[in-house]
Amino acid sequence: MGDIRIQHARRTNPYPWTWEIPAAIATTVVLLAGLVLHAARTIANLFAGAGFELTPRVALFSSIPGIVGGDAATGLTSRSATYASSEQLWTWIIGTELGCLVGVALAVRWGMARWGPGRIQGMAPPREAETLLGLSRLRRNAQMIRPDLHSNATFLRRAKHP
Repeated sequence: MGDIRIQHARRTNPYPWTWEIPAAIATTVVLLAGLVLHAARTIANLFAGAGFELTPRVALFSSIPGIVGGDAATGLTSRSATYASSEQLWTWIIGTELGCLVGVALAVRWGMARWGPGRIQGMAPPREAETLLGLSRLRRNAQMIRPDLHSNATFLRRAKHP
């Protein structure tokens, strides 16, 4: 009877999925996409010859509609004669957002393998399994495992335990 409770305790989830975790993940992805949008504009302006200028904090969110509209100067404090054209800006936006999307997909894949429902539970990593059960440990403890084959006078005086 006691074994059933132990098995049940291992198989139940003590904290079920609620809305907080997916909401935090979605908020992080949207915020990251907005920051990557500004990075794309900065890179586009840098390659257009306007120099390296980051968006001020006060204009970080208010300048997003202008950037999406194709204006590479929206929210910047200094005025340069050569800002990126709308086509250059959109090329960099698409490229950086695709890179961000690939990064987010890889992070989700890693997170699901680590904490998701399909994760492998109770498995030691290969390095730890080799340390505990591998051939190197068998050779290191050969005298203790098979004293008839690997007898040594020093082994009888001091036993070495793992």
